[in-house]
Parts: sequence; structure tokens; C-alpha cells
Amino acid sequence: MNPLLSHLHPYPFERLRELFATVTPDPALRAISLGMGEPKHATPAFIQQAMIASITSTPSGLSSYPATAGEPKLRDAFVAWLKTRYALDVNPTTQVLPVNGSREALFALTQTIVKPAPAGSPADQAPIVVCPNPFYQIYEGAALLAGAQPYFVPSDPARNFAQDWDSVPESVWARTQLLITCSPGNPTGAVMPLSEWKKLFDLSDRYGFVIASDECYSEIYFRDEPPLGGMEAAVKLGRTDFKNLISFTSLSKRSNVPGMRSGFVAGDAALIKPFLLYRTYHGSAMSPVVQAASIAAWRDEAHVVDNRNQYRAKFAQVTPLLTGVLDVALPDAGFYLWAKIKGNDVDFARDLYAQYNVTVLPGSYLAREALGANPGEGRIRMALVAETAECVEAAQRIVQFVQSRA
Repeated sequence: MNPLLSHLHPYPFERLRELFATVTPDPALRAISLGMGEPKHATPAFIQQAMIASITSTPSGLSSYPATAGEPKLRDAFVAWLKTRYALDVNPTTQVLPVNGSREALFALTQTIVKPAPAGSPADQAPIVVCPNPFYQIYEGAALLAGAQPYFVPSDPARNFAQDWDSVPESVWARTQLLITCSPGNPTGAVMPLSEWKKLFDLSDRYGFVIASDECYSEIYFRDEPPLGGMEAAVKLGRTDFKNLISFTSLSKRSNVPGMRSGFVAGDAALIKPFLLYRTYHGSAMSPVVQAASIAAWRDEAHVVDNRNQYRAKFAQVTPLLTGVLDVALPDAGFYLWAKIKGNDVDFARDLYAQYNVTVLPGSYLAREALGANPGEGRIRMALVAETAECVEAAQRIVQFVQSRA
């Protein structure tokens, strides 16, 4: 058995199930979950139809092995979308790859990039993967199973939850092989500005680490200007070769197809080449029928605008209800509210579930104690993924719950 498996922490939702195991919620209230960030808006019919058509009208739809690099039409769709969305000029042969969702790709890239320390080396010589805190737990698990040590950089509420990169010691940067960013952030919704990207690129040039930019929430935003992407920032700063940068994009949130497990990575051709080699051995080729549906999804923006408008309308109704009782504000982007509460976040989530049958995720489950504090403590994450009426009802129950605790 791989001894590194013993270092993995339980997933947040496993911890939540354990927390609720002995709790019986009020049966008079229907269950409403704001706990899991799983899109609930309807999958556009044209995407489903494209998948069905690929089976019925294409003889090779399921009868041949797919190429790990994907069909040329799929890579062309990636490149066309990057051109439309970010004004990027990207080579479809050398600078993009299909992936089976951003989770799988983040894990796989970490295994590709991290060079483990020689056997028997002391702990202070282990490679480091730097990531935000709070964070998406795959970042930590991927680092641990690659033989690296995760280093958690706290977000600062006073600076719109920006990571405090300046707090990272030089001794940590010197051992860093991979830095993972998440913009828009999960759970904060914060978007990294160009100045922050410049800081990270300068650090990458100095210490030689790779930057993995997780951008799976990039198409759900509340401002008129869309969030800045990592590759877009690179071009603005004259880094047209995307040196040491890989960006991750997914259809799950953009197109409401989490079950398709479809996305792509793009960036530095010198990194894409070994990543393709790893994926070839790993068996990560995308199904032909998923490729066909993905091509249709990437080529259409009307459904993305409609999806974004649904979230905007929903947040416009829910956020004002909660601001009266919680320290919470509309985020830059994403579909989460990251609220500060009074008291213990785990107790809050358990009692809310017991009394009002509403599920939220304790913030401390999404973070690790680092530099003497867990930045998720005293916060809850609410995923506004259900229909508007359901989210409004959940917010009304939360208001009643908080008022009853006052």
C-alpha cells in the first residue's frame, strides 16, 4: 500500500456526513442543501443532443479508442474560445489538451511537475506545493501523493481575500516546485488583479516553479468586466510564451455539465508536452461522445450568458436577506457566499441543519491551520446552486436561525 495515502485528510463532505450522522432535522421542513458546489441549473438541450448525435450518426462514436490529445476539432474549439474570451493566440497542437474535469487535471499535473526528494532525504528538503488557504482539497491531496509538502498561504479579508504571498519565507519559495492559484477563488470568489499576477510571475522567474491557475469559476461573475485569466495576464505583461504557466478551464460550472467531466488545460508548450506523456500512460483520454458535446458547448456563448444571468438574479435576491444577520457581501465571481458568523462554524452548521434542515459547509473544513490560525474558522460557505426560490427559502430560514441565536 502506498504509505502516502495515510497523509490524506477526509474530504469536507465526508466530515459533514459524520457531523450530521446523529442529527435528525425538523421533518416539517423540506431539506435544502447549500453545502455542495454542484451546479443545479438545467443542462442545455443542445449539449445533450450533440452527445446523442455523436453516438447515432458517427460510426466510430464508441467503437474506437480516443486519442489522449483529443480530436483536432476539439482543440480548435478550445483555441477559438480562448481567442474570443481572452484575445489569446494559442497553438492548438502544442498548447492545449483536453482533460476529464479540472479535478483530475490538477491532480495529474501535480504528479507530472513535482520531482520527489531522494529517498531518505530529511523533511526540510522535500519539494513544496504552495496553495491558497482556504482551498479546494485536491490541491493538498495531489501534493501529498506526489511526495511534496503543501504550504498554505492565508487569504486576507481586509484585502478582498487576496492571498498574502509576501508572508511566504524565501526558504519556502526556494523549495517550491508548483504554485496553485484559484481565481475566481473557492470559496471566497475573489479575482486576482494584474498586479498580483505580476508578483507571482516574478517569483516564478526567480525560483523556477510552475504556476497552475485553476479558473473553473471564470464564467460566473457579477461585474460588467469578466475576471482576468492567468494567460490573459501573462500576455498583458509580455509573457506570450506563457512560461511556467498552465491554466485549467472546465465546462462543469460554465455549462452546467458536471457529469460530463470535461475541460481543458492551456499554456506553456514546454509543460504541455510532458503532461501529454503522463496522461497517455495514465489513461486520461476523453470519450469521443463527450468530445462531441464539448465542442458544441465551447462554441456557444448564449447559454453561458443565460446561466450567468440566473446567478446574478439569484444573488441579487439572496445576498440582501443575509447581510442583515451575517457579515457577508456579494463576491467578485463564483457561486458561493463566504460568510462570517458569530461563534463556532461547525456548531452553526450542525444546529442549522437540526433546526431548519438547511445544509451549509463549515469554513474550517475548507482550510488548514497555518501560521497559527485556520482562516476558515468562524465562516460558512453557501453554494447558491439550486433554483432561486429554493435559495431564497434557505436564506429566510438562515435569518430566522441567526435571530433565534441572538
